[in-house]
Amino acid sequence: MAHSAVSTTTLSPSDRLVAGVLALLLGAFLVFGAGMARSAVLHDTAHDVRHANGFPCH
Repeated sequence: MAHSAVSTTTLSPSDRLVAGVLALLLGAFLVFGAGMARSAVLHDTAHDVRHANGFPCH
């Protein structure tokens, strides 16, 4: 029988604020980066990532 232990930690308000700001910046970068890129660039990037992960696409 397998047993697992769970531990929890509480974050201080300043740590939560830093994590929230970093998540917001990363999300904004991804949304606006994808929004401003040409569709050919996004397609080529997705194609390269698919090949890098070993998934054939053609």
